[in-house]
This record gives sequence, C-alpha cells and structure tokens, in this order.
Amino acid sequence: MVRQRSFWGAIVFWLLLVLSGMHFHYRNEALGGSVYILILLVEMGLVALLTRKRSMPDLAQRAPERRIALQETLALWVYGAIILAMGQVLGKRWFGEGIALHLNGSLVGATRVQSPAEVYTWAAYNGFFLALIPYVVFRMRGFSREALNLKSANWKNDTLVIFVVMAIGVALDLTGHSFRQLTPHQQLVGGLLSFVLHLFGTDLPIMIFIYAILVPRYFRLASPMTAFLLGAASYPAMHVFESSWTHYDTFSHAIASVILVFLVFFPPGLMKSFLTVRTGNAWVHMWGYHAVTPHVTVDTRLIVHDFDIR
Repeated sequence: MVRQRSFWGAIVFWLLLVLSGMHFHYRNEALGGSVYILILLVEMGLVALLTRKRSMPDLAQRAPERRIALQETLALWVYGAIILAMGQVLGKRWFGEGIALHLNGSLVGATRVQSPAEVYTWAAYNGFFLALIPYVVFRMRGFSREALNLKSANWKNDTLVIFVVMAIGVALDLTGHSFRQLTPHQQLVGGLLSFVLHLFGTDLPIMIFIYAILVPRYFRLASPMTAFLLGAASYPAMHVFESSWTHYDTFSHAIASVILVFLVFFPPGLMKSFLTVRTGNAWVHMWGYHAVTPHVTVDTRLIVHDFDIR
C-alpha cells in the first residue's frame, strides 16, 4: 500500500483538507474527521481479521472492457449531476429548499421543520432517480446482480461482518443522547419510519449509484488503491448540495461548503468503499454502516420532529 502514489496522494489531500478546514473555522470538523478516520482504520482492521480466510474479489472483472467502462462512468456521473441539480430546482420551487441526498438536519441538527409531504417527496425522488432507474438500466444492459456487487459470495461471513460493524456503530451513536432521550413510542414508530424513509432516500441510492455500478468500473479503469479511494471520494461528491451546511451564493461560501462536505463525508466513504471492496457485496456496507447507524440511531429524532410523533 505504501508504494502506491494514490495512497500518499490521499494523505496529502486529507492534510490539505484539514488545513483548509481550519482556515474556514471548521476546527471541530477537521479534528473530528481525523479522529474518526483513526477509529475507522481500527474497524477496518477488525473486518480484515473477520474476512482473512476469504480471497479478494476481482471487481474489475465485473465491469466491461475499459472503453465502455469509461463511457458508462462518465455517463452515470453526468446523469447524477443532472438529477441532483434538478432536485435543487424542484425542491426550492415546491418546498423552499432543494432535494439533496440527506434531509435537512441529518446528523448535524435541523435548520427548519420539513413537512411530511416534503420528506416523502425526498425519499421518492432519490429512490426513483438515483436507485431504481440506474439499477434497471444496467440490468437491461446485461449486468447480473453479481456484476453489480449485489450478490453475496459468502453470506455467512457477510452477515457476521454486517452485525459486527453495525454493533460498533450503534454503540458509538448511543454515546450521544438524541435517540435515548426519545420516548419508547418515538423510538419505535419514529425509528421504523426513519429506517424506511432513509432506505429509499439515501441508502439505496448511494449503494446502487456508487458501490454497485461505479466501483467495479473504477477498478477496470485504475489501480486497486486508486479505485478504492475513488469509491471513498464519490460518497462526499454526491453530497455537495446538503442543505444543512452548504451555501453557494458566493465563491468563498462555495469553497467552504465543498471543504466541509468532504471533511464530514470522506471518512465514512472510506469505510463504505472498504466494506464493498473487501466483500464484493455492496449490501454489506448498506446494512452494516448506513441503514441503521446512523439513520435510525441518530436521525430518528429528525423524523420524530418532522412528523410530530409524540
């Protein structure tokens, strides 16, 4: 790994990101993200231990030849950019705020109350355009579930990894107070609603768009380390319109917004990419490191507030 230029490039990228974050007064986010990466490295080591008897899946073989892989990658990113941009336009017209990959207030605290209609629209829009449509198109192009990283080669070991990663995430999340401060009724009803809504609004779109379709093509186009890092960086790239903390009214605000998004989302992107690359199964990252933690353990309080669940 230390011989890979992309590895050292990623370290330099993160250091520049941290320094830039400090410049824009994101000290807590920069330090917190760095500590989080260290925690994730330990967690990745544990996953590597759990999967030590498994061979590494050859993800490059799941993608078409290089020329077609490049065309598909560029086309998917253009499509994704159009959908995200349309979400901003339509969301502002319908609700006064754009549709992004997360609801306003996810993870960080809400700046406004969203109506149930807005939340349902968010889940339906992202689920349809960023998960269902790409999945159907690539299945029609002849790619199997295995070729899309959606079939387990070792379901027993995948299940073990999912539950271990999920248990660690839930334990860390519950050191906070947001979920534990809810009433049992809010935890049950709000938790189930949060699980379902986030499943369609962000979990499935991220899994299908990045880790089912793009990651195998990254491995066809680049070295394994570079492809892994591209999978990690794609996660924050999909979140450039997060309404809770991004503003693009001035150039300096735009730069600060992009820096903040990468400080927050690049570390979890590393974990999602690692889980997918190591197991060859995109479902592992979604169930173990997205659907429950943090979108139930952290974001239930957001859904409880938006739907006025008492």
